[in-house]
Amino acid sequence: MRNGTGGFVRFKTLQAGRRESRADSDYTRRWELPVSMKSFLAGVILVLVLVPLVGWLYLSSGRVPVATASAPFPFEKRITGMALRAVIQLEAPKTVPLTATPENLMGGAEVYKQNCAVCHGLPLQAKTAIAAGMFPPPPQLWQANDMVTDDPAGVTYWKVANGIRLTGMPGFKKTLSETQMWQVSLLLANADKLPPATQQALVAHG
Repeated sequence: MRNGTGGFVRFKTLQAGRRESRADSDYTRRWELPVSMKSFLAGVILVLVLVPLVGWLYLSSGRVPVATASAPFPFEKRITGMALRAVIQLEAPKTVPLTATPENLMGGAEVYKQNCAVCHGLPLQAKTAIAAGMFPPPPQLWQANDMVTDDPAGVTYWKVANGIRLTGMPGFKKTLSETQMWQVSLLLANADKLPPATQQALVAHG
């Protein structure tokens, strides 16, 4: 009787162990990643390691075009332009605190001559040597193709105040007053329809 009972207990224990083993196996299979997922994750990790490494090797190779005469990066203009447009759309003022009166336009002409003309030119004058040696080339704001008369004055104001990194365009918020920055922005917004007196002030020497 005792042997029969012991055998029964051993049988039950063995049976329970098998059930637990099957349960563990099922649990493991349920949470084990498929081969395709493992390959995908391995590829992602490889890319995350290789891309920074290749970038570092390129930047330290001495072949990066950093001179103004060098050809631009592939897609450089498109990428930087996209970023600039997004920031300006977000931050540029939507209202203009000044109006384009003759006095404000004349004030803008003086600010322009003192701070902007060396890079962006003047009416009826050739590009300066400084502008010719810059990259990217600064727009010549009195030539029809480069005028910013289609831009809201707030967009030009943002550029004047903040500058544009890696272009040679400085920000003037620390050196010009709010009035001066708005005056020159209004001047450029109306560059194709300035009063004769303002046009004369721009081309006059001194």
